[in-house]
Order: sequence, then structure tokens, then C-alpha cells
Amino acid sequence: MVDFKEKEIEILNFWKKKKIFQKSIEKSSKKGDYLFYDGPPFASGTPHYGHLVGGIVKDVIPRFWTMQGHRVERKWGWDCHGLPIENIVEKELGSQKKKDIEKLGIAKFNELCRSKVLTYVDEWEKIVNRLGRWVDMDKPYRTMDLDFMESVWWVFKELYDKELIYEDYRSMYVCPRCETTLSQFEVAEGYKDIKDLAVTVKFELKDEAQTYILSWTTTPWTLIGNTALAIGEDITYLKLAKDNFQYIIAKELRKNYEKELEDFKVVEEFRGKDLIGKEYKPLFDYFYEKGNGWKIVSANFVTIEDGTGVVHIAPAFGEDDMNLGKEKGLPFIQHLGMDGYIIPKVKEFKGLHVKPKKNVQATDVAIIKYLVKKGLLFSKEQYKHSYPHCWRCNSPLINYATSSYFVAITKIKKRAIELAQNINWFPQHIKEGRFGKWLEGSRDWSISRQRFWASVIPIWKCNKCKKEKVFGSVSELEKVSKEKIKDIHKHIVDKITFQCKCKGTMIRVPDVLDTWFDSGSMPYAQKHYPFENKEKFENNFPAEFIAEGIDQTRAWFYYLHMIAVGIKDSLAYKNVIVNGMVLAEDGKKMSKSLDNFSDPMEMVDKYGADALRIYLLISPVVAAENFSFVEKDMKSTYRRFTVILQNIFNFYEMFKGDDILSGEELPKLDNVLDKWIVSELNILIKNIDNSMKEYNLLKSTRPLIGFIDILSTWYIRRSRDRFKVRDQEALQTLSFILKQLSKVLAPFAPLTGEIIYKSFESKKESVHLDKWPEYKEELIDNNILEEMKIVRQIVEAVHALRSKNGIKVRQPLSILEIEDKVKLNKKYKVLLAAELNIEEVKFVKKLSNYKLIEVNNFKVALDITLTIELKEKGVVRELVRFINSLRKEAGLNSLDNPIETYNTSSKYLKNIIKNNKIELIKNTSAQDIEEYEGYLKFSKEVKINKEKIILGLKIN
Repeated sequence: MVDFKEKEIEILNFWKKKKIFQKSIEKSSKKGDYLFYDGPPFASGTPHYGHLVGGIVKDVIPRFWTMQGHRVERKWGWDCHGLPIENIVEKELGSQKKKDIEKLGIAKFNELCRSKVLTYVDEWEKIVNRLGRWVDMDKPYRTMDLDFMESVWWVFKELYDKELIYEDYRSMYVCPRCETTLSQFEVAEGYKDIKDLAVTVKFELKDEAQTYILSWTTTPWTLIGNTALAIGEDITYLKLAKDNFQYIIAKELRKNYEKELEDFKVVEEFRGKDLIGKEYKPLFDYFYEKGNGWKIVSANFVTIEDGTGVVHIAPAFGEDDMNLGKEKGLPFIQHLGMDGYIIPKVKEFKGLHVKPKKNVQATDVAIIKYLVKKGLLFSKEQYKHSYPHCWRCNSPLINYATSSYFVAITKIKKRAIELAQNINWFPQHIKEGRFGKWLEGSRDWSISRQRFWASVIPIWKCNKCKKEKVFGSVSELEKVSKEKIKDIHKHIVDKITFQCKCKGTMIRVPDVLDTWFDSGSMPYAQKHYPFENKEKFENNFPAEFIAEGIDQTRAWFYYLHMIAVGIKDSLAYKNVIVNGMVLAEDGKKMSKSLDNFSDPMEMVDKYGADALRIYLLISPVVAAENFSFVEKDMKSTYRRFTVILQNIFNFYEMFKGDDILSGEELPKLDNVLDKWIVSELNILIKNIDNSMKEYNLLKSTRPLIGFIDILSTWYIRRSRDRFKVRDQEALQTLSFILKQLSKVLAPFAPLTGEIIYKSFESKKESVHLDKWPEYKEELIDNNILEEMKIVRQIVEAVHALRSKNGIKVRQPLSILEIEDKVKLNKKYKVLLAAELNIEEVKFVKKLSNYKLIEVNNFKVALDITLTIELKEKGVVRELVRFINSLRKEAGLNSLDNPIETYNTSSKYLKNIIKNNKIELIKNTSAQDIEEYEGYLKFSKEVKINKEKIILGLKIN
């Protein structure tokens, strides 16, 4: 008896010893290459279920297209750069801020990063190989290698030469702990709900004593950098008075301050344009100067949705603010560094962090106390809102004006949207939904990062004339620097300078590249294009297929697409499968700290790799939906797939005996069950073939479970008597079914497919070197399929009626009547009688007065009357069932012939055994059953109709 789970290791060893993966790539492939990109993971952590889902998807598709006649190279990659690695090293060093790294030395820090990059490679290789995934991990591309980084430089220069790279000074989100800018995607990834302090502040007009214009803000720390107040020209404002105070607020927003303004009277109503140009006293005088600031200006982004209808403007801390500052010529005040700490000039608050991670409100509280002391606070409130945090270190971000290099996405956006229409997505809604909307809303991409362990921006700038020189290869830099270059990381190339034509010194700009630039350059860099593999790359670009998690719609999928549009005016890929997130059983994110998930290797050891693969492939996670991993459901899949299939296989192996069949040829089919199962097989192949070419893994995988179920519970169960007498049509049909099924299974459950395939005589060494089976329309008998569907509907309805009336299937019944209007061949009567344990099946014009059952558009009638004779036959069935159960427990097959014995005091059971001539020896004492000497013995006490009986086996 073969145990598929145990057999998996043997198959893995067979693949390795015979180099089956290599042979699958080297074999003749008339249809040519099928290009597939594998997005690289970090090896700085162990793989989790999310990685496994993506890895399985990336194994299924290449295996399928290999069997379709293509060559599918599968190159592994490692993501080596960026904040994930830097943060690991910082944590080990106890570093709290960027200056700690600079103090240590960038060279030493980068080398520490290099040493940590591949920490868990062995763990990755272990689980990837155990899952049966084929991918070349021996010669991976690594984003930190010179060849890869040189191609990244080439990509950068291509964009630069097409005028798609530019430098600008803008307000962007920065991480104060990492002290670097972040991209639009990185900011979008890190939003969290937090409680902040919102304040309404009193700005006193210069020419109207004790008249205050009210402004609301959720970032009190930015008030120090305030240089203007913005209003809407067409918004209606009120001047409200009480005692000696007057306040100005938008008319529509007075309701927000009912309590504070309860007794105030309207003294004036006017349009916002009447306020333009009025000056006010600054809240803080650290940076005050006479000139163009601290006045009221108009802005089209001011609304009456919340606040007071007056927006405080701090040009250094917001995109709208900065643009308005440029337009109006406002003073620019940056009262803190990129690290988030307030500069010494701001005496009362110097050294405070504006968004301290442990208490985000601390500095805002200090500023509010100052405003209260100066009589400038009108009101305050707790304000819950979604706020961006660093996606890696979890620090609250700040909006901060700084310089950066950008990719001019807006220049190519229209073309990118046009080309994206040619990409096939699964699930399809991602195309116009999550990806399409992100594409429509895309802005220029900030690619500068003020960090260390990454590909560098290959721009050298003259310290005198400010001219730039961009390098697209190492040889270009070697030529001007006269140095041999083997590494182009920051700590190496920052030392390389050369003379400008103006006699100044060309120095590399200090920033490194956003790591997503590495990722978007991966198609070219993994091949060291265009320095190597030029013809091969250009003949196969764009890729046929990629796959990653849904978060990558705004990341890898997006950056691949944009760079390809920018440098090739092309797609980067044609087909995409997007998976969702695998959650813990409780619906929460899987977390080591919460200890809420099982080790993937533990699941593989327990249930086998293919059961895990199938469990994930039939789940909604492969259709971009989140999915909770539940071991109980995993176990159910193991039973429905692995256990049933291995039972089918072992059944076949038992009855075929020593014969070794090819499984490629069908006998002449006469039996309706054989014709039916062959039809079902060809429909299965046809449907999976179509679904796989649509990249729909759900529609491709789920039918496998259904087919295995009907093969076991209908075809084999109803053909069991034919196998017992070694009916050659049945044996050859089952051999054909299993051989073709092994090929269909190969992409999805590659180990199981191989186990079954190897039991047949084949021209190919492995199922994975064989062709995908072709379905044949002539073998699909639609009449038989429809008739068998009706038969199974009748069976289901009758079983339901039995259950409702408490009558077991083993209890024979006398008559089932079927309306003769049913289009069903009379030959199915024998099949129905055997399946339903009914002595006679009739087709009649008028049904008798039995129990009526509705079956779709017709009726059947079942006689559920139990005669003494029928009851006795039911008991016989029970006895046979228990004996067969004992035989199975003893590990016997149909050819083994033990002595069967019993002991009972029940005259009722004795008479039934005697009258029906059941193959049992005479009544024996219980002691005899328990004391067979020299024999292996199995015995069991059971109850049949409340009567006790001990059944035993004497096995020689």
C-alpha cells in the first residue's frame, strides 16, 4: 500500500538524482521560450505562508507551459538592498538615528548589511525544495551584485537621456528616524489610525486690535513655520463680536463651535476676497521679518468641509502649502531637520521631536501650552485620523520640503494607461480597479533616498559649474576616473571624483536609489542587459507571466510597468496572477509574537507538500482575496485529495497484479460507466486547459477535487465487482484514466502526479518531461453524461429520503419507481439498484402510493416498507461490512482467505447466519477467539440491531 505523503521524499530524490528539472529546460521545445519573472524576496527573514502561495503559483504556471511545449527558465533572485536590511543592522548595533551610522562609518555599515543579506538562505531553499517547486537557486541573481547594479545604472541613464529624470525641491513625506524620503507607494502602505490633538488658533489682525481670524489644524507643530493664512475667495465669512473680542470664521462652519461662539453676535458678513492682503501678527517671532509674509491669501484648495474655512500655511510642510508659497512669494521657514528635531533657534522648543514615536502628542502639547499662555488658543480637541507611518520602522512620517530626483511619470502616464489595457489580470477586476486607479492617480516618482545600502544614483555633479554627468555603465566611469571598479555601492563610488571641463571637481550626488528602482529594473538586470544576453532578452521581452501579492499592484507591478513604458515604450508583462494575504485562523495577520500560526514545514511533514499546494490553490487566496489558514480545513483537503487518490491508486495496483500497463491506449468501450468516466476525464482536461490559458487557477484546480471524488465514489465503487473478476475493459480504462490524470495533476500536485506516472510503462522518464494531455471531443458522450447526471440526481434524492426516515443504505428496500417520461436508458436500472440497495427498479407511467420524491422536473417513488426478509438481508449486509472492516484492519487483500469466526448468544443472529449461509465457521466460544495459538488474530465485538456478536479472523 503506497502512502503518497511518505513517497514524496522519494520523488524529490529521484528528481535530484536524475536532474529532471534541468532536463525539462534542456528538452526540445518547439514552441520556444516562455519568459517568466520571479520577484525576489529578502532572505533576511524566514518564509511564511504568503511567500508559499506566491511560490506555488509561480511553480504551477511554468510547469503547465513546459508541458505545452515551451522552454521555461526559472531563475531565482534575492532582494538585497534597502531599509529592511539596514534596520536589521541598526537594531543589532543599537542605533537610534542616522547620525549613529555616519559615526560608525558608511563602509563598515554597508559591509555589515552585506553580511546579513543572505542569513536565511538555507531555510528558504529547504521549504522551496520540499514543496516541489522547480527554480534555479544555485545561480540566483542578487540585487547587490555588480552585474545587476550596472544594469540598474543603464536603466537610469536611459530614462535620463529621454528627459524622464529631473531634480526638484518639494514637500514630501519623510521618515524622521530613517531620515529619508519615501515614494507614493511607501507612504500609502503605512497608514494607521492614531489620536492627534487638533487646535483652533487665534491669529490677531495687525490693523484691528483684538480681532482674530480663526484657523484649525491637526498639526500644531507646524504653526512655528506659519507664514500665511489661506481663505476661499467665494466663501462667505462672518465677523462675530462679544465684549471686546471679534472672531472671523466661515459662515457654514460656525456650527462646529456652537459652545464657544454661543453668545457672539454677527457684526459683519462678507466674501473671502475682502480679507485678501490683510496682515496678522505671527504666533511665534523666531523667524519674523518684514516683507511678503504673515498675511491673508486666497487658495482654491480651501473648503468648508471642516475646520474654520481658514487654512494655516507653512510652506516647508505640505505640498499645497509649498506650491502656494512659491505662487505668492511667501517666506520659507524650516524650523526642524529631516530627523524631526526642532532647531536651536526655536528657543522654547529646541531639541523636541515633533512626532516622538512613544508619544506623538508630546510636542503638540508643549506648543498648546505656549499658545494658552499667550492667549492665542481658541479651542482644542482629540482628533482620530489616518496618519502615514514608515512601512519599515513604524515611525510617524512628517511632511518635509527637501530636494529629490524624480522620474517624470506624468510625462508617460497617458501612454502607460494605454499599454496597460493589453495586460491580462487574474482576477480581472484588478485591471480597472486597484491597479488601474493607482495608475490614473500616479504622480512623479521620488527616487532619491538619503540612505546607504542600495544602488546609487549614478550622477556626478560639478562643485563649480553644477553641470551633471550620468553614467550608464561601469566602463564609462572607469574611463573618466582611471580606476578599476569592482563594486559600485555608496561607500566605494563616493570616493571617486574627476575633473570637470570647467576645472571644477565632479562629485557624486550623495543619494542612493529607491529600492523599488532595483525591483522595476529586474527584467534587464537579472540578465545583465544590455551588456550580455542582448539578443535573447530582446526576442523574449515582455514577459508572458508574473505573479505576486495584491500589495504589489502599487509596487512591483507598477514600477515594472512604468520603467518598461519609459525605456521601451512597451509592456513589461502580459499576464498577471494576484494573490491575497494568508491570515491566521483567527483572521488576524500571522505573527510570531502572537504565535497564531503553524510552521509551514510542520504542515508539510504532517499532510504532504501536494496537499498543502492544493489547499492553497483551491482557496480564494489565489484570486486576490484574504484567506484564513485553518488546519482543520487543511486536513479535510488532505483527505479529499491525497487520501482518496492514494486509495484509488492502491485499489488499481491491487487488482492489476503484476501487469505493467502504459495507460496510453483505451480499450473498446462497451460499459456505460467506462464511457462516462472517459467523458468526464476529457471534459476535465478541456476545462483545465482553457482555464489555465486564462490564468484562472481557481477554475483550474477546483475541478480536480470533484473528479477524484466521482472517480472514487461513483466509478470505482460501482465497478468494484468487475475489478474483482479482473474485467480487462475496467482495468484498462482505469489505467488510462490514472495515467492521463497524472499528467493533469503534474502542474498542481507535481509529486503526486509523478508517483502515479511512474507506476506505468512510459517513454518519458518523468511526467514533467511528457506532454500535456489533449482532450478528444469524440470521447465526450454528452448523452451518457446527461443520463448519468440524472441517475446521480435520483441517487442523491433517494439517499436523502432514506436519511430522513432513518433507514441505512445497507438496509435493502424492495421497489423504486421512476416516471417513464424520464429520458433514461433502461440499462441504468441495474446501476441504480446496486447503488441504492433496492431489489427492483421500475419505469412506470403512474407512480404507486409510495414515498414520492421530487427530482428536478420529474418524480420517483420509493417503497420504504421493511419486511422480515428485508430486515434479515440488512443484518447480513452489516455482518459482511464488519468482517470487511476487520480484514482491512488486518491489512488483507481480496486474495487472502482467512478463517472467519463468530460468537454470540443471540438466537436471532445465529438463525440469520445459518439461513443465509454466511462464510463463518460454527459458533465458537469467546475464549477460543481470544486464544488462537500460532496465529495473528483480529477480533471485534459489535452490535447489530441491539444484539451483540464477536467477530474474529484466524490468519495463517
